[in-house]
Amino acid sequence: MQPSPPGSAAPAPSAPESPPGAAQRSGGGFRPELQGLRAVAVVLVAAYHIWLGRVSGGVDVFLLLTGFLITGSLLRTMERRGRIDFTAFWSRLVKRLFPAAAAALGGILVASFLFLPSTAWREAISGVVASALYVENWHLALNSVDYLAQNSAAGPVQHFWSLSVQGQFYVVWPVLITVVAALARAAGQPLRRAVAAALTLVFAASLAYSVAVTAADQPWAYFDTGARLWELAMGGLLALALPHLRLPRLLRIVLGWAGLAALVACGLLLQVSTLFPGYIALWPTLAAAAVIVAGSTGSPVAADRLLNLRPVHYIGDHAYALYLWHWPVLVCYLEVTDRTQPSLTGGCLVLALSMALAVATRWITEDGVDALTRTRTGSAWSLAVGAAFIVPVLAAAGVWSGHISHEQREQEIAAQSADYPGAAVLGSPAADVVEGEGAPVYPDPANAAEDIPASYADDCNQGTRESEVITCAYGPRDYDRTIALVGASHAAHWLPALREIAEDKKWRIVNIIKGSCLFTGAEQLRGGEVYHSCAGWNAGVMPELAELRPDAVFTTATRTNLDAQAGPVGETVAEGYVQRWRELDGMGIDVIAVRDTPRLSFAAPDCLAEKRRQECVGRRSPSMARTSPLEGLEGVPGNVVFLDFTDKLCRGDRCPAVIGNVLVYWDRGHITATYMRTLAPTLRNRIEAATDL
Repeated sequence: MQPSPPGSAAPAPSAPESPPGAAQRSGGGFRPELQGLRAVAVVLVAAYHIWLGRVSGGVDVFLLLTGFLITGSLLRTMERRGRIDFTAFWSRLVKRLFPAAAAALGGILVASFLFLPSTAWREAISGVVASALYVENWHLALNSVDYLAQNSAAGPVQHFWSLSVQGQFYVVWPVLITVVAALARAAGQPLRRAVAAALTLVFAASLAYSVAVTAADQPWAYFDTGARLWELAMGGLLALALPHLRLPRLLRIVLGWAGLAALVACGLLLQVSTLFPGYIALWPTLAAAAVIVAGSTGSPVAADRLLNLRPVHYIGDHAYALYLWHWPVLVCYLEVTDRTQPSLTGGCLVLALSMALAVATRWITEDGVDALTRTRTGSAWSLAVGAAFIVPVLAAAGVWSGHISHEQREQEIAAQSADYPGAAVLGSPAADVVEGEGAPVYPDPANAAEDIPASYADDCNQGTRESEVITCAYGPRDYDRTIALVGASHAAHWLPALREIAEDKKWRIVNIIKGSCLFTGAEQLRGGEVYHSCAGWNAGVMPELAELRPDAVFTTATRTNLDAQAGPVGETVAEGYVQRWRELDGMGIDVIAVRDTPRLSFAAPDCLAEKRRQECVGRRSPSMARTSPLEGLEGVPGNVVFLDFTDKLCRGDRCPAVIGNVLVYWDRGHITATYMRTLAPTLRNRIEAATDL
């Protein structure tokens, strides 16, 4: 298992977050079974991640518990004092939650440096900062719609997404209760009735939104606070309703076991990572609600007997810290052992180490801090304690990020020397110049993901969700010819080479790109489903070209593939390509169709971060045909010329990740902007030889 966001190969983690204070109460009464429920939920979360490579629905239990406990606490405060002291409420949370979170985040920074490849450092740093600021869920949500980030492995802080959701809840909920209380007083209505009405509205609106956005864009919905708010509201409604429930003991015993069994089975029976949070999340939340309603029955055969065992409570006491550590420990273990999923023994080691770190963290950040600050009270002191832990983590992240940026600038200067010929070296007979040890690789593998066409930074490439045609022009203002660059990302990576030519040739390059969307009218699939936005985008491209009337369209002529889920493995001329070229012929537009580039079975930057460059060599044959499928292709109109640059990427069947000391790929199949620029002279010569441009 390689942890990744929902919508990718494996699920994202979920987390508990301790509410302020250790007591688990509703209506002021101690509820010991809630601590046991927390223990069961965190064990399920960890076990499912470690051994099953999927999520368990545990996050939904913790969200429900948070809503249940915090709503009850805020209501009792409002009833006793007539108001909520925001500063006191938030400062207590800061003192309780920040130290443990900061300890884990600091440990993650150190572990990332020691155990993760340099290619993962920038994402780890940005994730730590987002987590410390409680916005990691939005950081991951934005990555879920970022075409360039969709295949990224899950980082060591991805589990902080649910902590961020809860952190945002802690900001909003006391404000909501205060506003509702003011309205209730003005209307002469009982406080609890008004709060129940408000929470019902929040529950209904958020659940409806969650169902709709999950159906439309599940990866985004998974991290969206709005799509999760109904679970917190449900917990609040349960806190309001529970004092009025009087159920027979036998029914409560049945409810307790049924809820516990349903909770354990949730992750086994449902694809939580691809279906949640929509209405399916009612399963674990209702299961947890059943356990809460069952309460403490006093029966020796009831579920609460299990939940109230001392070892179970011990785990519940450490649930927050255990959650904080289990995911980064798992990520580092998989990286060090080069495994995708732990063995039974390895998983036990991960769990044991996580628990040891959890115990140490709680001892230092809760017991230790409480002992040192027992005589010091007040909101200012609580905030200072939280800041004393979290500020050094943010500072360390900033210093490390600045150091990486400084090294990157120095490498950019060094790369201007003759030591970096890139594609030009393939004219040399010396094989060791191509893939041997020479000057340091540029761009540095750690920064490879930033060495991409300018159109990505300029927001000129349409993402995978929208169908609007976006165009951007590059080149001199006094241009003589217009070249339209059209297609998917394997067309986009030719932009740096075309821009090099454009200045001298006085070309205007018009970028018309959409992620994972080939330039064809045929139906396309993405993730096994019909790619509707691609069809809409393609329908809009032809009118755009008819109005633009470029001198030529530069696009891909074939499609290489190594992923069976994305289509046939190997190289093909995509259905509808020839028909598109005929349509352009009818419009009087020439076509420069370039053979697709080979794809590697490994991510080039990751390989180079861990191995010698001679070991980072892919094979041409799995993704490319031995003989070009363009040879003898029937029905090709006269406006099309084919170009093939495989000889500038491979020697025979060997396709090195580094050529002429320049990194060729920034992932598994996309060419770096730097290497593309070294290809510009060859591209220019071959275009001039094949066309009159």
